[in-house]
Amino acid sequence: MLDFLWNLGSFIVALGLLITAHEYGHFYVARRCGVKVERFSIGFGKAIWRKVGKDGTEYVVAMIPLGGYVKMLDERVEDVPDELKEQAFNRKSVWQRIAIVAAGPIANFIFAIIALYFMYLIGVPSLKPVITSTIPGTAAAQIQVNEPMQVTAISGQSVRNWEEVNLALVGHIGDDSITVSLAPLNGLQGLDTDTRTYTLDTRQWRFDPEKESPITALGLGVYRPAIEPQIALISEGSAAAKSELKVGDTLVAINGQNYTDWQAFVDIIQHSANVPVALTVRRNGEQFAISVTPASVKNSDGKDVGVLGVSPTQAQWPENMRLQLEYGPIDSFAIAADKTWQLVAVSFKMIGKLFTGDVSVKNLSGPISIAQGAGNSANYGLVYFLGFLALISVNLGIINLLPLPVLDGGHLLYYFVEVITGKPVSEKVQEIGFRFGAALLLMLMSIALFNDFARL
Repeated sequence: MLDFLWNLGSFIVALGLLITAHEYGHFYVARRCGVKVERFSIGFGKAIWRKVGKDGTEYVVAMIPLGGYVKMLDERVEDVPDELKEQAFNRKSVWQRIAIVAAGPIANFIFAIIALYFMYLIGVPSLKPVITSTIPGTAAAQIQVNEPMQVTAISGQSVRNWEEVNLALVGHIGDDSITVSLAPLNGLQGLDTDTRTYTLDTRQWRFDPEKESPITALGLGVYRPAIEPQIALISEGSAAAKSELKVGDTLVAINGQNYTDWQAFVDIIQHSANVPVALTVRRNGEQFAISVTPASVKNSDGKDVGVLGVSPTQAQWPENMRLQLEYGPIDSFAIAADKTWQLVAVSFKMIGKLFTGDVSVKNLSGPISIAQGAGNSANYGLVYFLGFLALISVNLGIINLLPLPVLDGGHLLYYFVEVITGKPVSEKVQEIGFRFGAALLLMLMSIALFNDFARL
């Protein structure tokens, strides 16, 4: 319940900020173009707070925080007194109307830059993208790794951490090939002789984002610190919590066999759903025999697997693999702008590949996934929440630029047709377009919601 409330609260804060930025973009440019704004609303439905400003605009916070709107004076919607007609939206030039409509998505991109600016100004603890192996039978299997190697670029795009590697790879889903540049972690990096570039055949590269990352699907063996057999965490309400196991216990044997590695232990537990498992653990220098019965849960393939509810102790990451992405006031802005551009480019690529079939509609996410993402990022701290806000803000801006008549992009499409033809698109054509756009948007939202519930 607490997780639900935390996710909900984080979602409302995130969505409120993004909607405010978007609508303020429309509001600001409309006022600069001389349009009278009657209402600036964050949310829909019944107002829970309202105030009329000195400018005559009614500012509202409404009950349902799933959108917002800026209500401008418009003769197409209502009767306008003669003395106010010059302040009506429909009386403005087509280029002014384009500027007002485009200002919302542009405000989202600016918001993303600001969020990333503060993220990099505060500093982001990160990890260098280091691999120690490749996975046989994958696209990356041709790479020979004899020492820890750092990924320095994906298809010519420089990368500094795993998050950037992941973002770069996502943008190449469906491509025939990808180049990966590597340099020895402890070598003389920066010299051409140290960097090795491999061209990987990715024509057969397919993966399910729900089950694996593009990094492991490509075949890169990510470096991970050694896992120790000492229990670091026991989940509340789990099978382990109902047994005599305690945090700090060290695994010695499982079903009479000496402990070898954590993965082997996990395999035994997963194959022992509702079957007692005999554990031998060391606690304060003494050994104890403990019987536990892993709970049965269904995995992503719908199969029953055993789950114990414990996590191991992991060794510390080496200092030479840690990275602090922290920059000064000027550099932070340049890097934030570049990162926003990368997010925009990748998002447009993904939308294009969604229509070509290279990316499945199963990857669409709705408000439930966004709420979970907001809650999870907020759990990790402010810098990660800022990064999440930037990502969603960019996506909100791009979605609104899609040429669907119910979105900003649809209005822009009509206005550019007006620029070319010299006359407005007829009301009948606009009405048909709005119906088609509403139906398509509803379909996409339904798929996204279905995916959300399927993930739950």
